[in-house]
Amino acid sequence: MSLDLRIPMGLLFSFVGVIMTAFGWATHDNSELYAKSLGIDVNLWWGIVMLVFGLVMFQMGRRGQKRVEREAGKTVYNPAIRRGH
Repeated sequence: MSLDLRIPMGLLFSFVGVIMTAFGWATHDNSELYAKSLGIDVNLWWGIVMLVFGLVMFQMGRRGQKRVEREAGKTVYNPAIRRGH
């Protein structure tokens, strides 16, 4: 069984997205912090974007891994068929 790369990548982006969203939510009222970004809460918005992206990647990886496992279960080993030599 091989691990689809989208699963750990999705978990990583989701984890960072949760941290950024929480920080943006906690500092939402601090206008001094967001003065350079024209008052836009960049941490909150990009945290949400990263969280959604991570969840989509994780879901796609799980769906792909289930498909591979389902197709592997359909393969029947036939010793009469010799491959290789």
